[in-house]
Amino acid sequence: MIHKKYLCVLLVLVLVAACVSAGCVGSSSESDAGDESGHKAVKGSDASSDTEMITITDGLGRTVIVPKNPEKVVCQGAGALRYLCYLGAQDAVVGVEDIELRKDENRRPYAIANPWLQEMPLIGEFRGNTDPEKVVAAEPDVIFWTYVLSPADADEFSAKTGIPVVALNYGNLGVYRDDMYSSLRIMGEVMDREERAEEIIDFFDVAIADLESRTADIPDEEKMSVFVGGIAYAGPHGFQSTEPTYPPFMFINAKNVAGEMGTDHADASKEAIMEWDPGILFVDLSTYQTTPSALDELKEDPAYQTLTAVKEGEVYGILPYNWYSSNHGSVLADAYYAGTIVYPDQFADIDIGAKTDEIYTFLFEENGEDVYDMMEIGFKGGYGKLSLE
Repeated sequence: MIHKKYLCVLLVLVLVAACVSAGCVGSSSESDAGDESGHKAVKGSDASSDTEMITITDGLGRTVIVPKNPEKVVCQGAGALRYLCYLGAQDAVVGVEDIELRKDENRRPYAIANPWLQEMPLIGEFRGNTDPEKVVAAEPDVIFWTYVLSPADADEFSAKTGIPVVALNYGNLGVYRDDMYSSLRIMGEVMDREERAEEIIDFFDVAIADLESRTADIPDEEKMSVFVGGIAYAGPHGFQSTEPTYPPFMFINAKNVAGEMGTDHADASKEAIMEWDPGILFVDLSTYQTTPSALDELKEDPAYQTLTAVKEGEVYGILPYNWYSSNHGSVLADAYYAGTIVYPDQFADIDIGAKTDEIYTFLFEENGEDVYDMMEIGFKGGYGKLSLE
């Protein structure tokens, strides 16, 4: 028989062990401490994990808890991976959409700068049509998703995968620039690249201000009329495909003859183009991917042969920037190139090859040095006057 004294001791030891197991004993939790940014730091579910969790508001206004500076991410939807590359955080990618696996495409600057992405595991089809099972197999800590239709879609995908989804409004350098900058900041916050996000935003702001200042004082009556045809939009198109708010023209205050057609992509009628009779024509070189191309139309259509720009040989090839959504660096390069053609005096200091290299090198660092050379290959020569013979 156990002595009463020893029985009491044994009972106390059992109670202490139970209390420790339940977490009654220990120091105060670090999860109650907030960081300097005001976010509440939370430890991961594993007691041995040092993962800091932060709460962010994504592009759809959703509150999402994510790990700070996750080691593994996937990007789905047009342009999501591009922003990650701008931030210099592409080493965290553990899977890609099928568009990234296309070999030697040479048409998307971020992909050219990071050819190793072609060897990554597949997470599904492009434009956000990914496979939840493949995403889970890649084991990301966070999913970045552009062009999400609704908060419910983001919530549903997160529920299917058990992985937090950060929805982003991709935006552009035109009328939706605030969306673009907000997305860079959100992604920068998650990836612990806030400083780099601000550097990128400042880079674009400074470049746009420089472009606009060069031509701000030119009277409208002295401006040459311009038109850009063959604009890519969910694929290549013919000459009538244009953009009324074509950012490269907007940044240099050019007189875009299609400017009254609205704010989004438009197809100008042949009759309207003939009536406008712009003095300078630009052809988006993505048109080479379709038949007949915009250049074929200018060469073969008798109506277009009567245009002043065609007769005088004022037709120029310009790099496409709509290739799996907008390649913003190409937008800036296009603006500087258009400036050298439309306003040669105001852009006399610009060597377009050097300027384009400068833009891509900033956005992709040392990986951007050869991007323009590869773009020239991908789009049959890049910037320059087009032969209509």
